[in-house]
Amino acid sequence: MSPLQILSLLLALSTALNIAFTTGLLAHRSGAGIPQAILAGAGAAATSLGIYFAAVAAYR
Repeated sequence: MSPLQILSLLLALSTALNIAFTTGLLAHRSGAGIPQAILAGAGAAATSLGIYFAAVAAYR
């Protein structure tokens, strides 16, 4: 992997982590329990990484 690919992957992971944390916090603040908030955050992170990997695959 080139340094540019590694940096873009790290950026995607950082973005996914921020999305997961924000989604989990919002879900918990809106009344969901801790397990449901974690699942919502994990789902949002997986979705954002899925979109990133689909975009990379479509680009190639």
